[in-house]
Amino acid sequence: MRAPRPLPLIAALSLAACDATSEPRGDFAPSTTPGGETTIHDRTSQAYMQPAPNLDPETLEAHLDGDLAFEAEFVTRPADINPGLGPTYNNVGCVRCHVRDGRGMPAVGAGPLRSHLLVRVSQPEGEPAAPGGSVPVEGLGLQIQDQSIRDATPEATVTVTWRISTVDYADGAQAELQAPELSITLPDGSPLPAHVMTSLRQPPPVFGLGLLEAVPEADVRALADPDDADGDGISGRPNEVWDPEVGASVLGRFGHKANTSNLRVQAAAAYFNDMGISSSIFPDPDGATDIDDETLDGAVVYTRTLAVPAPAESAAASAGAEHFRAFGCASCHVETLVTGRHEIAALSNQTIHPYTDLLLHDLGEGLADGRPDFVATGREWRTPPLWGIGLTHTVLPYSGFLHDARARTLEEAILWHGGEAEKAREAFRTASAPERQALIGFLQAL
Repeated sequence: MRAPRPLPLIAALSLAACDATSEPRGDFAPSTTPGGETTIHDRTSQAYMQPAPNLDPETLEAHLDGDLAFEAEFVTRPADINPGLGPTYNNVGCVRCHVRDGRGMPAVGAGPLRSHLLVRVSQPEGEPAAPGGSVPVEGLGLQIQDQSIRDATPEATVTVTWRISTVDYADGAQAELQAPELSITLPDGSPLPAHVMTSLRQPPPVFGLGLLEAVPEADVRALADPDDADGDGISGRPNEVWDPEVGASVLGRFGHKANTSNLRVQAAAAYFNDMGISSSIFPDPDGATDIDDETLDGAVVYTRTLAVPAPAESAAASAGAEHFRAFGCASCHVETLVTGRHEIAALSNQTIHPYTDLLLHDLGEGLADGRPDFVATGREWRTPPLWGIGLTHTVLPYSGFLHDARARTLEEAILWHGGEAEKAREAFRTASAPERQALIGFLQAL
């Protein structure tokens, strides 16, 4: 259980919304209220864990109750508290992967860092698990669960090694990059069949998600340009995913490939795939469930109502922000969105600065996993939000960036970009050292 945290003070700050499509202008700096009224001024290791300061008393109480659900660690049956783990799983609780509500460490296997990286799997042909979705692998489903309870066997053993390469800057400097190489062994000692598609995934941060859920669907779709009609080389498009609660294909928002529709489905899928915990959305084959809707909804309201940390005050960040725009980063990492109505009043009608368009973009062969996910191809990834990214190593030292944690630094993350982002990456690679440092400084201030 975490130590009690102080409740934040409500900051009386305001900022005019910036136009994400405008030309770079002088004296631009990161918004001091990236989460609108949900912003918290905290740059400590606890920054991602705070409730939004504008919650009404009833919602704040629900948030604190939900915190207990998010912290819960499951055990095997029978047990008086939190039974139902497994029989195979990746970890025992939400907070074990989302450390301090951030991302996990680039590690797999047993021990203190157990399975912070996950491996999604599918095969090219067969009956999909959901209409339009991925085809599960016999004996593995759609995700390898590499841990098991006593008297059960893990689905596979996963080992990650790192391949090192270098990139040359235009000024002669060099940067080192690393890429993961997976070795997967089945319980009988045989390797994973060659036709099985794999994708290494890192758990993402969970703060600010309620705000992204509250952005109107029409606004997300309006940012899409699948045929690059404006000729700028950026052709983001939405993922169309199956929602098991409504029984239809809808806009995808969450996950590294935007393969999940909303936070309730996302939470239920995480319980089921990561912990082997069934719910009303993903029940056991006989219809039984391990958690009730109250527990599921508690975890959902918790992630919906976490605060967004304000950026650090930095004079250098203004210059870096100009480079962020001039290099073309803001074409996908859209600075400003506005939420619509949400069942949680604190999330409604907020001007936010998440630096994402929630769309899929082709990021090139270097980052490709070769595994489609609904309409997302093996080269496409959802634009991840950048708010709070400068606190990543404050919250959890040595955690990584990008979908599979390969990037140890923000510099490496930028240099891995390709495809639609190649022009922006080349602008960074060919920039002067002070310009590169300014851009990194801007990101570190977020």
